Amino acid sequence: MSTYKEAGVDIEKADRFVSFLKDRLKNLNKNLKQALPFGAFAAGFLVEDCDLVITSTTDGVGTKLKIAQSVNVHNTVGIDLVAMNVNDIITTGSTPKAFLDYIAIGKIEENLINPIIEGIITGCEEANTPLVGGETAEMPSFYKDGEYDLAGFCIGICKKDEIVTGQDIKEGDVVVAIPSSGFHSNGFSLIRYVLEKRNIKYEDYIKELGKELWEILLTPTRIYVKDVLELKSKIKIKGMAHITGGGIPGNLTRIIPDGLKAVISAYPIPDLFLWFQKLGNITKEEMYKTFNMGIGFMIVVEEKDRDVALKTIRDAFVVGHIEQSKDSSKIVLNDV
Repeated sequence: MSTYKEAGVDIEKADRFVSFLKDRLKNLNKNLKQALPFGAFAAGFLVEDCDLVITSTTDGVGTKLKIAQSVNVHNTVGIDLVAMNVNDIITTGSTPKAFLDYIAIGKIEENLINPIIEGIITGCEEANTPLVGGETAEMPSFYKDGEYDLAGFCIGICKKDEIVTGQDIKEGDVVVAIPSSGFHSNGFSLIRYVLEKRNIKYEDYIKELGKELWEILLTPTRIYVKDVLELKSKIKIKGMAHITGGGIPGNLTRIIPDGLKAVISAYPIPDLFLWFQKLGNITKEEMYKTFNMGIGFMIVVEEKDRDVALKTIRDAFVVGHIEQSKDSSKIVLNDV
């Protein structure tokens, strides 16, 4: 039976580090006029003498890059880089206004770095976000030829009275899900671990999924910016969660107020996740804690606004509702 921890990723240890960081930053940030709580999907602070909130995010693509480097396909990971940042920033109700990239690479080669940049530009176009700067660090003594790492940074803006934190979520509200395009950019340490154990190659054709494995794994992360901003222009969105590392339990929980819980109904799980679960002999609990399980973004709205949400985002569907919680649990997954 395979687990994320067995593959080298300890989520509990990462959570302890975040708690340590939160404690250490209390004094440093005491004069910062924060508009979002620590642990939100983005940082946000008030602009003095103005009704605007500036939000910011930073993120990378993780070990999905190892697969891109193994099969020499580099034109999708730049899209992932943009997606991981802009999808986080829109959870606050912000509009992404600027994106920057950092590329650390063993040796600058046009056939390697040009596709990466093209992917970043494609992602920025999809998110309607300008690429305003970046840094390319050539580090031959640190990375081997053909190796690189990526980091992205996004700046967003939101009116103070339009910031979304989840604090207005109430009993009876509806949870709307937007499908993912696949694994997105999380869980790849476990994916690589299982594939290595089963001696499956990236070039192998996966009959159950109808494609070569590398094509499936390098499908870029879906960008939700246009869908979410269009919906925000029509209704009040109460809370949003980008489903990344930690899955639905680890991310939707972050926006649910104390005393409430999100009850998530069973929904059709895409074949990709069922195939991988069987391949790796992974429990449902571990799958839901590691992967997005077919849902890349979740939105909480009032019951009266559900139809507007479903008409605006055509492939969205209602996946749950908000109830009072009699204990500290903030999420119930009826399928697990």
